[in-house]
Amino acid sequence: MKRRIEIGILYSRSGSYQLVSDACRMGAMRAIADINADRRYGIELVPVERDPQSNADRYATLCEDIFKTSSARHVVGCVTSWSRKETIPVLEKAGGMLWYACPYEGFEANEHVVYMHACPNQHLVPLMAHVVPRFGANGFLLGSNYIWGWEMNRVARDLIADAGGKVLGERYLRIGETDVSRLIAEIRATRPNFILNNLIGTSSYAFLAAYRGLAGEDPAFSPEACPVISCNLTEGELPALGVSGKGHLSVGPYFAPRPAAFASSFEASAYASVQVMADVLSHDADAGPAEFSKAFAERRFSTRLGPIAIDAHSQHATLPVIIGRIADGFFEVVSREDEVAPDPYLSRYDPAKTFGRPRLRVVS
Repeated sequence: MKRRIEIGILYSRSGSYQLVSDACRMGAMRAIADINADRRYGIELVPVERDPQSNADRYATLCEDIFKTSSARHVVGCVTSWSRKETIPVLEKAGGMLWYACPYEGFEANEHVVYMHACPNQHLVPLMAHVVPRFGANGFLLGSNYIWGWEMNRVARDLIADAGGKVLGERYLRIGETDVSRLIAEIRATRPNFILNNLIGTSSYAFLAAYRGLAGEDPAFSPEACPVISCNLTEGELPALGVSGKGHLSVGPYFAPRPAAFASSFEASAYASVQVMADVLSHDADAGPAEFSKAFAERRFSTRLGPIAIDAHSQHATLPVIIGRIADGFFEVVSREDEVAPDPYLSRYDPAKTFGRPRLRVVS
């Protein structure tokens, strides 16, 4: 008889980034169902689900509620960095672990978090290395007004400087804001080589729709001349974009082939999160952070995405890096590199290797 193990599911079912959250939840729930049906696993995973409703103030409270009202010590959840950081003190107090299946801005490592999606050396750095030689190094930076936007644009400023370019503008919108007229006016006036889009959810959809309108007026802003590039845009959001996204670029560890095993990298990473968790728990049902760290150091994990290694020190996954161009309802792959090791603090970043030029240093 299988041993029942409760695990938390902490994804919002409404709000401005619902499409991403729904994709993550779908991946986690699919994995739970598949593992429970697989006789090779001696465990049955029982989801304990809470809905924060996209309210950042509810994540810590509901994470704590999962730990207090169930036997769960593992939570698959959170979409934004804001929500992830809100849960960390709760995880540390309870001795629990969060399995985070979304790209993030890096510069974090915590023994209570397993980072199963891409960090900057697996998304922003290779995307910039692809874009700069083809379009130029002068960028306009957009972001939702919270940690992801702030930190991604901070890293982007350094990368643009290393590439010999200039930041021609940097603007933020509150999460859910859809009035993008000021952004379009400034982009029209500054005429960058590319736009880095760190907006999320409905703000991103509104911007891409307006930018398509700008391209219709001036072909200098077509995707072929001045693309919008993103590190968090996936197939799950393409229906919301319609034709507005066509030709623009995104990067991730997975883009869906046809037919697809998963609808997006968010779904695939959440699925892999549950697979890796179940692999360890099936050998030690009471495993906590120390036991998982030991397992990460000793082995690779077989998942539906192929073998996955997780760095035992940073708890970030080794992942493919794939750059995709939006076509008619899917991404066509334009670049792929397999098994890129995580470097969340960019300690191994080399400007000369990335952009073909050394970092300039001021000597006083």
